[in-house]
Amino acid sequence: MTGRRERLVEKLLNQGYIRTDKVKKAMMKVPREEFIPPENRSYAYADQPLPIGRGQTLSAPHMVAIICEKLNLKRGMKVMEIGTGFGYNAAVVAELLGSEGHLFTVERLESLAESARDNLERTGYSSNVTVISGDGTRGYPEEAPYDRIYATASAPEIPEPLKEQLKIGGRLIAPVGSDDYFQELLCLERISHDEFKTRKLGGVVFVPMIGEYGWPED
Repeated sequence: MTGRRERLVEKLLNQGYIRTDKVKKAMMKVPREEFIPPENRSYAYADQPLPIGRGQTLSAPHMVAIICEKLNLKRGMKVMEIGTGFGYNAAVVAELLGSEGHLFTVERLESLAESARDNLERTGYSSNVTVISGDGTRGYPEEAPYDRIYATASAPEIPEPLKEQLKIGGRLIAPVGSDDYFQELLCLERISHDEFKTRKLGGVVFVPMIGEYGWPED
């Protein structure tokens, strides 16, 4: 599937979703088909979200590119992800962080967390990605503060624990909104202990973030 991966990455580059060489290289290296249920692997390099079970989805490649570019990830950073899914986004971020960086990713559904662990180990990313089973809206204070935080599910507002666990000078990206079919992708930069600068990055569609500081479970 390498040829299909190359064509997708070139398409995202031409469309302006990929803007830097480091994001291009990361997305070229990670085999997306290894993070997809077998019945959907033929769609691995279609630029669309894909179902992974339990009402969850794997983000479209262009959204992964947007998040990676807007986070401005650098080697050696400590990063937290909320919503692991099958681990594809985590693998791309791990490529950008390098062996000296680390990603802590929190997944609410144990079955998905287990699948992500298996996928990341099989593809060689388990050494710098730690998958935590738990309520992502609470973050993971044990390893805080983080240089970067991002969420792959939408909340009514950015959960306070995530803001608290961000380093001063750090950056947080998360979709926010009350509509099931449309949210706003927000980027927060922590200026000081209690001051944040917010930018809107455009409309998006994500599954809901369930948890204490997100949406209640049905």
